Amino acid sequence: MLSPIHPLWLVGFRPFFALACLAGAVLPVLWVAIFRGSLPEPAVSPVVWHAHEMFYGFGWAVLGGFLLTATKNWVGIRGYHGSVLMALAAAWLFERMALAFGAGWPPALFAVATNLFIPGMVALLLFTLVRHRASDSYRRDNLFFLVVLPLFWVAKTLLLSPEHFNAGWSMTLGLFRVAFLVMFERTLTQFMRAAFSVDILRKPALDLAIKGLAVILVGATFLPLPLAHALGLLLATLLLTRLAFWHPLKAATRLDIGIMVLGYLAIVAQLAVDALPPPGASGWVGTVGVHLFTFGAMGLVIPAMIVRIANGHTGRKIIFGKPEKAVLWIMMLAFTARLIGPQLAPGAYLRWLDLAAACWLAAFALLAWRVFPLVFRPRVDGREH
Repeated sequence: MLSPIHPLWLVGFRPFFALACLAGAVLPVLWVAIFRGSLPEPAVSPVVWHAHEMFYGFGWAVLGGFLLTATKNWVGIRGYHGSVLMALAAAWLFERMALAFGAGWPPALFAVATNLFIPGMVALLLFTLVRHRASDSYRRDNLFFLVVLPLFWVAKTLLLSPEHFNAGWSMTLGLFRVAFLVMFERTLTQFMRAAFSVDILRKPALDLAIKGLAVILVGATFLPLPLAHALGLLLATLLLTRLAFWHPLKAATRLDIGIMVLGYLAIVAQLAVDALPPPGASGWVGTVGVHLFTFGAMGLVIPAMIVRIANGHTGRKIIFGKPEKAVLWIMMLAFTARLIGPQLAPGAYLRWLDLAAACWLAAFALLAWRVFPLVFRPRVDGREH
């Protein structure tokens, strides 16, 4: 095993973005194989495994790596490194093993394995944000993280419970949606100014209403259905209204920024699809709502996010070369295959799943090829982290 002073353990994004690339490449392929019956079922039901692993395996490798890195910068401290990151990575791997192979494990061991990573990660992040709140450069906005981070453990517990699975994945999607909306506000403001010398509309009251509605909708599954749908449509309307003043057509002229606008629109589409009646007599083919978020917001935005952070935080210039652009185009193909293809040719549903999984494998394998040399080596500018 690499020593605690190896460059991989210098800062949170390094090990967890590496794990995210592996998870993004492998998990969709494993799911299709399980769905087709080509692989034995995991320790929990296949649908529970798939939802849990894409959100809490892949998704939280990305979110955890991002927040471990961002929080230290927000509050101006060294941040977790070395043996702490090694322990978190080991907990992440232990959980993957438990969900895949832990069917015969003692219940106590299985419970420990599935309740180390998220509680540990959340506890460390909350400790940073609370202890150093006075020096937090995003003190007001980070109140939302103080609220939603503990709820991830609640949502995860519900998701793994067969009788509460629907509430669990609904809460989980809502929590990730809050995190993405906060991220869009901060990053698109910077990207548009840097790339196009334009300032996007930032009205504190509008931004607060959007984030507040998103937090309320974390509990949408516990609200009366008409109210949940009305709030979802209201949030979608506010998001579209704000985007109209964020120069989306200008953003679309650059693939690395335009992909973020597509991810933003995917959240709008997910809210609308879940709130409005399905089209026609037969409705949507497949679970369109949740996959608009996982393939649209997560699948499109996360690779670009990994490229930016892995380069910028290792002292390199952020450049989207041909391989990086290829990753983004492949993920757009994955989105098309998973969401649009089945609506046009439902009889080929399994083939669309195969294509979507193959795209994730190709995209994240290519991304790993580009990112691994960055996270396993020291910064090029001489700084420690």
